[in-house]
Amino acid sequence: MQIHRSAHVRAFTVLPNGLLQDRRLSYTARGLLADLLSRPDGWREDGRQMADSSPQGRGAVRRALKELKDAGYYRVDTVRMTDGTVRSEAHVFDTPHRAPAVPRPASGGGGTGGAVTPPVKNPEQEPTLPDERTRAAVATLFRVIRPEPRLRLGEAEARTLAPLVAQWLERGCDEAGLAHALLPGLPQPMHSPAAVLRDRLRRKLPPEPEPPAPHAECGRCHDPVPRPGICRTCAGLGTRTVAVGTGAPATPGGVARARAALRGLPLPNRQAVTRT
Repeated sequence: MQIHRSAHVRAFTVLPNGLLQDRRLSYTARGLLADLLSRPDGWREDGRQMADSSPQGRGAVRRALKELKDAGYYRVDTVRMTDGTVRSEAHVFDTPHRAPAVPRPASGGGGTGGAVTPPVKNPEQEPTLPDERTRAAVATLFRVIRPEPRLRLGEAEARTLAPLVAQWLERGCDEAGLAHALLPGLPQPMHSPAAVLRDRLRRKLPPEPEPPAPHAECGRCHDPVPRPGICRTCAGLGTRTVAVGTGAPATPGGVARARAALRGLPLPNRQAVTRT
């Protein structure tokens, strides 16, 4: 047998020989596994869609998927979302992968009598629960993308995007603004929803709001000034204005009473004259 191979620089998939030569699997199962591994991460296609787009019928595809599950190449997990809905998430492996088995407790004999010491957990392997900021960002993201069926994310994918969503919310953006930035003009076909959302969240991130201008008052008369210190009038460099009809003298207390009186007068009656 002569094997002829071509050199590929793009659009190719590397597969281990152990997978392609696994005699536990039928040729249909091996071909289906190779097809699944050639898809990009985030690809969504169920068994019915696989069968409808291939010469094999649904029964053959269903049996092939069962072979892959039994051999450890294919697994389907049920994931509960933050909004309470439940969805299925498929995992495809290029080498057999087994979920860790949970050991059954051994039945104690009558003469053992010793207490069973529970194993000490490694704190580094403990699952970290999301904080309130992350939970709020994940819930907001799911509400925003819910109208678009092509943007389907798993819980783990949404958590990786949560820091970016939290930045949008902290900068004053609401759900309507996020929807306007994330939903229009999606690529077709959609290969990786998480990658598309990550790119848009980074590229369209609104600027940080400018801090409010500091409020300063004159140290003597308490009039507003552009910077801390005393105003030009108190420094002897200018004149002070007061309202006509208030009867307030041009003193720090009188200026304060004039300013208070001005706030209570109708707008047409607010006139000012200059006193030296």
